[in-house]
Amino acid sequence: MKKRVYLDHAATTPLDRAVFSAMRPYFSEEFANPSSIHGRGLAAKKAVAEARKKIASAVGCNADEIIFTSSGTESNNLALVGIAEAHAYQGHIITSAVEHASILETVAHLKRRGVSTTIVGVDAYGRVNVDDVKAAIRPDTFLVSIMYANNEIGTVQPIAKIGGFVQKRGIAIHTDAVQAPGLLPLSASKLHVDMLSLSAHKFYGPKGAGILYVKRGTAMVPQVRGGGQEHGMRSGTENVPGIIGAAEALGRAERNRPKESRRLAKLRDWLMAEIQSRIPHAQRTGHPAERLANSASFRFPGISGEHLVMRLSERGFECSSGSACSTGGVEPSHVLLACGISKNDAQGSLRITLGASTRLLHLKRFAPALAEEVKKLQK
Repeated sequence: MKKRVYLDHAATTPLDRAVFSAMRPYFSEEFANPSSIHGRGLAAKKAVAEARKKIASAVGCNADEIIFTSSGTESNNLALVGIAEAHAYQGHIITSAVEHASILETVAHLKRRGVSTTIVGVDAYGRVNVDDVKAAIRPDTFLVSIMYANNEIGTVQPIAKIGGFVQKRGIAIHTDAVQAPGLLPLSASKLHVDMLSLSAHKFYGPKGAGILYVKRGTAMVPQVRGGGQEHGMRSGTENVPGIIGAAEALGRAERNRPKESRRLAKLRDWLMAEIQSRIPHAQRTGHPAERLANSASFRFPGISGEHLVMRLSERGFECSSGSACSTGGVEPSHVLLACGISKNDAQGSLRITLGASTRLLHLKRFAPALAEEVKKLQK
C-alpha cells in the first residue's frame, strides 16, 4: 500500500493529522451535546461557536451566516429547496448543464413541484457564458445556481461576473464551491454570492461535515425541523467533532492556498504536457487556463475509461473516470456531453486530481504507466 499513488483528490482527501488531533477530544472527552446547559454542554457549544467564527473568517462573512450540514450535497439541497419553498415553488430557477448531480437532480425535483427551470449550456471547455445567464433571466427568476469549479474537468466558472450582474437584479445566487477550498479564493462578497456550499472531506477534513453560507436576509425555509439548531435552519444534534474538523481544515487550506496552489499548478502543467507527449492522440478536457490548479483531465478515443481506471489501479495508481458520486454506471459523463463530446468519445475519459501528498516522482512513475495501459487497451 505504501507504493500506491493517490490521484483522486477531487473525490475525497485524506484526513489531515493536525485536523484529527483537533477533533480527537470531542469524540470521547468533550463529548457533550451543545444543547445541554451543564458545564460540558456549554463547552461543546462554545467550541462550535468558535468553529463557526473560523469558517466565517475564511468565507468572509458573519458567523450567523454559516449553517452546518452533513455534506456538500445536503448544503446544495437546502439552498435550492429552501429558497424554492420560500417562494411557494413559484417562479424561475437558472442553473448550468455541468453542475453536480446534487444540483441537477434537485432542480429536476423542483421542476416537478412547479418551478420553472432553465439549464444554460456551456462551451467546448465546459465554461458558462455570462451573456447566456443574462439572457435566461426572467421577471420571475428568484435563483441562479452556478458552480464555482467543475469536479470532473476542473473548469472554473466566471462566478464573480455572473454574481455581480445577478445581485444587481435583486435575484439570489448560489454557488457549489465544494472543489474550491485551498485552490481558489472563497470571499463570498468578492464572488457576489448569497449562498455557498462546502464539504470538509474535499479539503483534508472529515466526511459527514458540510457547510452552507447563507447571506443575511436571504429567504429560506428549513428542510430539517425539530430541535432548532443552526439558527433554526437545520435541526439535529450538531456533529461536534466534524464541525471542529471542518473549521480546522478550512483554516489550514486557506493559509496554505497561495503556496500550495502554485505548487500543484506546476505539477499539473508538467503532467499534462508529459501525457500529451507520450500519448499524442490524447485530448485534453476542460478549460486550458481557467481550471483548478490540481486538475488534469483527458479523454482517449477508442477505449473505456472505467477499464483504464481499473488497470491503473492494478499498477498502484488511483484515478477516476469522472465524478466519484456517479461511479458504478456505464453512462458517459453528462459534463463531457454538455461540452459537445459524443457519447462514444466521452466513454474514454480520465480525471487526475493532485493533492498534498503528490510529488513529481509520483507523476514520473504515473505518466509512462498510463501511456502503456492506453496502448494496451487500444489494441
